[in-house]
Amino acid sequence: MRFRLTVLYSTLLFVLAGAGLLVTYLAVRAGTDPKPITRSYEAELVKRKADGREFPVGTMEVAAVEDIESAVNLRTLESLRDFSWLALGGLFVVSLGIGWVLSGRALRPALSIARTAREIQATDLSRRINLSGTRGELRDLADTLDSMLDRLDEAFRAQRQLIDDASHELRSPLAIIRAHLDAALTTPDASDAERERAVQVIDRATDRMSRLVEDLLATARRTASALADTDVSLSVVAREAGEDFAVLAAERDLRFAYDLTPDLVVIGDHDALRRAAGNLLSNAVRLSPAGATIGVTTGRDDDWLWLSVSDAGPGIPEADRQRVFDRFWRRSGSDPLADRHTGLGLAIVRQIVESHGGRVEVSSEVGEGSTFTLWFPARP
Repeated sequence: MRFRLTVLYSTLLFVLAGAGLLVTYLAVRAGTDPKPITRSYEAELVKRKADGREFPVGTMEVAAVEDIESAVNLRTLESLRDFSWLALGGLFVVSLGIGWVLSGRALRPALSIARTAREIQATDLSRRINLSGTRGELRDLADTLDSMLDRLDEAFRAQRQLIDDASHELRSPLAIIRAHLDAALTTPDASDAERERAVQVIDRATDRMSRLVEDLLATARRTASALADTDVSLSVVAREAGEDFAVLAAERDLRFAYDLTPDLVVIGDHDALRRAAGNLLSNAVRLSPAGATIGVTTGRDDDWLWLSVSDAGPGIPEADRQRVFDRFWRRSGSDPLADRHTGLGLAIVRQIVESHGGRVEVSSEVGEGSTFTLWFPARP
């Protein structure tokens, strides 16, 4: 590229200089009458003495003044042409050097970008170009690449964090399964009661691993943006999610109280939205005491639609209200069924809602329950 730019710069400079010299040459030619002497005369030279007598001393060739001026102009024009060719040759050589220097300065930011790109590794995206200097196309390109690297670095960091958290969460049930297999099922003198208890523990651990894998798969699918969005009724989604957990709520002597507003249409994925509402209802059913009422409400506020789920659980301290949406976060000691869920439910809810252009809010009082509200932009 530097060679091509050098040739381009030098050729451009050479053409401009050649055009300037050509214009000068044509202007001089048009302003004069350059032509050789075509008519000459032979004159006799005489020498005059002091007494007035003249005697011939030879002859010489003479011409008219106009013819002599034209001949001088012709000689000058020929000299100008010869010196112009020499100047163009030297200028071409000099222009190559000037073009090489200028192209090097112009490509210096590109070389900096290439050097930084070579130093960046797949496992280390912390390097940045940080191109300085005046604002230009290459500066904008470098800033765009830095912004892209920031997003990639954040995505890789989140992916590594997710893998680390998932590995940590899977390690516990696997350790439980291995321990009970070694302690009960592979021991010849283990009693039937011990083996039955080991099978129950292994079954719970396997169920927890299955739910964790399903939640991770749901997270990956929504992140991949592979779902088709369409018009979705928010009240229908809330009703269907409640029907999915109706049996489980009845087993715990819980009931749902619906207050659904019709004609609340959002643009989104029906299954993903029902999963978000279902995760809220799952937490409400798990945390609410027997005989409590779980509220499921939808409504509209200007250009925003909302769906809320209210429970009568233990509530969330103010310090933990934002952390409940973190992946794998669980408040220890407050949930007797903490080992029965993966800690991904509310993180998936936030991810689904934000992918639909919405937001999640939570209001809670310790000992009085919590209300989770999902906000979505209304369909235009």
